[in-house]
Amino acid sequence: MLMCAVTQRILGTATSAGAIHDLKLFRQSGVRFPHDTALIGDAGYQGLWRSHGHAITTHKATRASPLSAEQRQENRELSYTRQGIEHAIRRMKVFRVLKGVYRHRRRRFALRVQLIAALCNLTRACQP
Repeated sequence: MLMCAVTQRILGTATSAGAIHDLKLFRQSGVRFPHDTALIGDAGYQGLWRSHGHAITTHKATRASPLSAEQRQENRELSYTRQGIEHAIRRMKVFRVLKGVYRHRRRRFALRVQLIAALCNLTRACQP
């Protein structure tokens, strides 16, 4: 899901015909951005900075190198920024068709996801 962090509007969606990693789906979708646009992703987008210089993802700790206090603080700030995005995901998953296993025609799934995103944008715009 592609969305604006400022307005919290869903700008685009991408779907696949099965389980696929977030970064792989993003790369297959063919979405292109100007190089000065900042992209914020969760831990599923580790390595996005290789193809886009202004990509921001969380720092990951390993046994050999735990996170420093500065990296933990950056992760907190990033999670605070991503709160709106997570709320938009929650608004979409209110619809039962996205919550569980999809049992309808596969060819209409992308259309239904786009319609649900449009409804979420509409309800967000109508709220005071």
